Amino acid sequence: MDAEFWMQRWQEGQIGFHRTEVMPLLETHWAALQLPPGSRVLVPLAGKSLDMHWLAARGHRVLGVELSPLAVQQFFAESGLQPVRHRSRYGEHFVAGPVEVILGDAFGLDAELLGDIAAIYDRAALIALPPALRRRYLDTVYAALPGGCEGLLITLEYPQREKAGPPFSVDAEEVARLFDLPWHAALLEQRDILGQEPRFQAEGVTALATAVYRLQNS
Repeated sequence: MDAEFWMQRWQEGQIGFHRTEVMPLLETHWAALQLPPGSRVLVPLAGKSLDMHWLAARGHRVLGVELSPLAVQQFFAESGLQPVRHRSRYGEHFVAGPVEVILGDAFGLDAELLGDIAAIYDRAALIALPPALRRRYLDTVYAALPGGCEGLLITLEYPQREKAGPPFSVDAEEVARLFDLPWHAALLEQRDILGQEPRFQAEGVTALATAVYRLQNS
């Protein structure tokens, strides 16, 4: 998997990972982080997620990062927003009110850019990456976040042998292994969702669960 893989998925409209409504697990569990208004929230591999609008409506400043130009264009066009654009070494920035989306590579982010991030919302980033890239993702993006940063991580768990990702299965054991010190991951909820996912059933997946973790960077 590389940049071209995701570009092609967007060009061909193969974006089954995109939700046309706000993620209910975000609505249920975000309050657990107790972030004050004005906090800056990072959304890596953001796509055109409506969750960014939801976070902004809660008084947060949202920083999304997305590789696909089509995804970024659609995000603003479908919301009727006219972003102001500028460039930096991180990519092209699109800014509309409290929402900023960088058209660029999440692996190119650093502590200078992320120094004031109060929380990370990771719904479709970790599970989008194959095993070989997950540790690198933690060692770049998460390592650049400041101490005291919190987060909400949403994963999927299913028998990986039954389906080729993405999205990939990331079980509790791997979450614990990836989020070792200074990070800590605490399970908030796990639920069976196979009955709600006909695409997984059609591919022969026999078990599917989603899990929500609260992340804390000591």
